[in-house]
Amino acid sequence: MVDRGASALSLPDDWPAHPDPILALNRMGSFDWDLDSGLFHMDAQAHEVFDVRPDEFDGHPEHLSVRVPPAEAYRLDALVAQAMKDGSENYGAYFRLRRRDGSLRWTHTQGYIRRDETGRPRRIIGIVRDATQELAELASHEERTAQEEARRDQSSVVQLTTAALAHARTVQDVIDVLKDTQGLTHLGATSMVMGLVEAGRIRLIAEGPEGSFVPGTLVTRIDEPYPMSEVVRTLTPRFIESPEEFAEGYPILWPHITGLEITAAAYLPLIVQARPIGAMGLLYSDRRGFSPDERDVLLALGSSIAQSLQRATFYEQEKDLATGLQQAMLPRTIPSVRGADVAVRYRSASLGRDIGGDWYDLIPLPGGRVGAVIGDVQGHDTHAAAVMGQLRIVLRAYAAEGHTPATVMARASVFLHELDTDRFATCLYAEADLATGVVQVVRAGHIDPLIRDEDGGCHRVSVPGGLPLGLSAEFGSLEYPVGTIELDPGHTLMLCTDGLVEQPGADLDDGMRTLTALIAAGPNDVRDLADCLIDVAEERGGDDDVALLLMRRRGLDAPRSGGRLQQHVAPGDPEALTEARHMIRAAVRAWGAKDRADEIELVADELITNALMHTEGSAILTLRVLTSSERRLRVEVEDSSSALPRRREAGESGVSGRGLLLVDLLTDVWGVEARGGGKCVWCEFLMP
Repeated sequence: MVDRGASALSLPDDWPAHPDPILALNRMGSFDWDLDSGLFHMDAQAHEVFDVRPDEFDGHPEHLSVRVPPAEAYRLDALVAQAMKDGSENYGAYFRLRRRDGSLRWTHTQGYIRRDETGRPRRIIGIVRDATQELAELASHEERTAQEEARRDQSSVVQLTTAALAHARTVQDVIDVLKDTQGLTHLGATSMVMGLVEAGRIRLIAEGPEGSFVPGTLVTRIDEPYPMSEVVRTLTPRFIESPEEFAEGYPILWPHITGLEITAAAYLPLIVQARPIGAMGLLYSDRRGFSPDERDVLLALGSSIAQSLQRATFYEQEKDLATGLQQAMLPRTIPSVRGADVAVRYRSASLGRDIGGDWYDLIPLPGGRVGAVIGDVQGHDTHAAAVMGQLRIVLRAYAAEGHTPATVMARASVFLHELDTDRFATCLYAEADLATGVVQVVRAGHIDPLIRDEDGGCHRVSVPGGLPLGLSAEFGSLEYPVGTIELDPGHTLMLCTDGLVEQPGADLDDGMRTLTALIAAGPNDVRDLADCLIDVAEERGGDDDVALLLMRRRGLDAPRSGGRLQQHVAPGDPEALTEARHMIRAAVRAWGAKDRADEIELVADELITNALMHTEGSAILTLRVLTSSERRLRVEVEDSSSALPRRREAGESGVSGRGLLLVDLLTDVWGVEARGGGKCVWCEFLMP
């Protein structure tokens, strides 16, 4: 029942500690539902109405399902959703609660929807009260007569049950709908049993009341003398109209259920496309016989249940297939990383059988570096998962070949475009040198990474990005900018897909702020933190998968030799030059050459500037540590021109001509070597 007479409600400032006295006097409880956080707060009287103690309820409305039967919950959710959607200021409804002692009570609720200036619902406040006595007293004789006639009108049972079954996804959902809604009550049945046909046998999936299980009937053959076996074998319903008929027809079964005081039973074959998929039995303890109309209604009900069970069975099979496929596409193991603690997690969407294209990966790279990948292929189906698997493999291959992060992303985009699929993918690739803490990040339409510091503070790192993979190749925008992050010891880099960020009714920035606060308040250990974040995603539900990768940098005991860093510097890109200088400073400090930091930065800057000025292309800066009899830091600047540099005398103004002179004076050794169609100018510095 729906009540259209709801009115506005205001709660006292000190609510819920001191409820509204007028409401309390009328035994009305009040609630405050924060739609942004999803938390549902109630005062003491509301707890009494729902028959839950404060310590039993954590503020999440879905946890009231122990008191609200599924069919009532579906109806209330639809009513509230429609009120918020159509701009209503209020709503009201009667619904039934199942109290602690198992009894059903009528309850009335009124809610007032508060919206922000944009019209978006932000909060619902309202009241709940026990309306059982009210309905009993107000119902007129004609209304009570109409209700009795409605109960006798069995066709309404089929409609009610079919509507509830429409929301059932799994086999257990079907069983719950039949047991927990008014289905059995309207039918007058005491209990229900149900079995599914599997490999020529019937497997019991729902038994009668507690203690009624008959030994040996969990799995039975179709040729055994049981009523469910008979209806499956003959495809004909079996209506048992008296205890005597039951005892005579099924002498093996009857002695085990005499304590249930069964007076009649209806066993129905569950048939889909002329094939039996199972059987259902309804047991009665207060009737004898079935009228023709009642038999027709029960047959119609059996048909509806059979269709729902078939859907549920397919759903569970496809869900198992999707889960297996998704797990096969993701890395089986994550390699250990020297100098870092790593945690990865994956959560499937509540859509169940639908499978997403979210993935993560961790790639060991030459020189002790590591590549971290997070990505999301458009769509929720097996095709998205297949594309994801191919993308993960090629990204790993390109990275392992030693390409720069920007090149890895560009090649992956071209690969996806050439797959001739209509899917695109967002992706973030981070290449980390854990000896220096320098992380080079390339972002293809993906959300920004987050960093949590050692003290628990967390912030979003804005990284310049390009188009998603596939789209950048289609539109010829393959120049991906590279951002540089410095990850200090104790800091944690977090990469995730948008399923962890996006929330219904909230924009992406709000979701990122919520996630940032959640990470800051979470545990320090990356595994515990990952579990905490996935638990939040589970509680929130949602129709998108969640992939998560956390990498916490540990402090290294000693400087590591053999380190290698690389930065792509495009012409006319001052930010790239700034990032290169930042990378040089961080590497020099980490590799123990702090005393020569100014010299190294000056020489590298000069070589990069020469490459950009005297060639038409980009420059690639590489820093590496060489160890032999002496420990040296090597700087390489590669360009696409084969023309060798030459030393010139400085002009009168002194503006040009000093580049190679500086290189010669400040380095211990330098030289030039050919690289394919271009060249590489290199120099080395002795390190302590």
